[in-house]
Amino acid sequence: MSVYMKDARGMKDGLARIQAATDYPVQRSEDGWVIGHFFNSWLSSVFQPVFGLSEHRIAGHAAYIRSTTEGKSVLSPWKAFALTEGDALLVRFDRLCRVIHALNYFSNTSQGDLFVTVQPRLLESVKDDHGRAFERILHIIGVETSRVVIEIPTEVNRDSRLLKHVISNYRSRGYRIAINHSVTTEDWIAELASLYPLFPHIVRLEASALERRYGTESLVDAVHHFGALVLVHDIETAQQKRVAVESGADLLQGRALGLPLRAIETAVPAMMEEHYRVLARGYRQSSFNGAPD
Repeated sequence: MSVYMKDARGMKDGLARIQAATDYPVQRSEDGWVIGHFFNSWLSSVFQPVFGLSEHRIAGHAAYIRSTTEGKSVLSPWKAFALTEGDALLVRFDRLCRVIHALNYFSNTSQGDLFVTVQPRLLESVKDDHGRAFERILHIIGVETSRVVIEIPTEVNRDSRLLKHVISNYRSRGYRIAINHSVTTEDWIAELASLYPLFPHIVRLEASALERRYGTESLVDAVHHFGALVLVHDIETAQQKRVAVESGADLLQGRALGLPLRAIETAVPAMMEEHYRVLARGYRQSSFNGAPD
């Protein structure tokens, strides 16, 4: 359990230390949610549940940034990122987003893992010690890096040397690593094999791509062969959900299962429990906690 869940004084002191570490104004809104200020925008978090099939539970949440201007109009994350023209600003902005996510997530739940993505430009501009700054933030709030899954964007797959370097850096600090399946690459499994011995803990597959391959060679089985778990994301329909389960996926995420919300859902909704049990009967693989170290 984090410092924030132990006592209110720790919560206040920790927030002040986070402010000092990031050089950004971070504060609590009236509803207790942490928000951060960047240029003329206020940033906050929303979280989408990631379902683990083997244990009939929510295994964690994927974090997304939301921003509003001073005039209260909502900006897309892409427009917020557009404000960062230089790499130095991008690094500070990206780190601020992860600080906000960590504060909101770990101060509201003691279970599950936080899934956060990192911008490709950040990975390229930070030459070494990826994850060190975020590790320091996590230590301040009393959270182990093993409770964070770093999602490496698909764009990094084009540079195998950078991909291996990034995986090595993050893994050395105890983070879990998720990489994305390259939909446009013919022999992606060979690319995955080339990462040896730096295989990721999780491989993310887009639901629509898996649906197109359904009934042919099992992409999921190939990923499992390398000891990685499979997370099928962007599940929008009941058909995509069925395909993901029948293919042997380990983790499911998408709007058909749960929307990104300004809240932490830690229990399977009652209306989904029976349906979820039916889905889980088709589960074939190891649990989320069985991911390789």
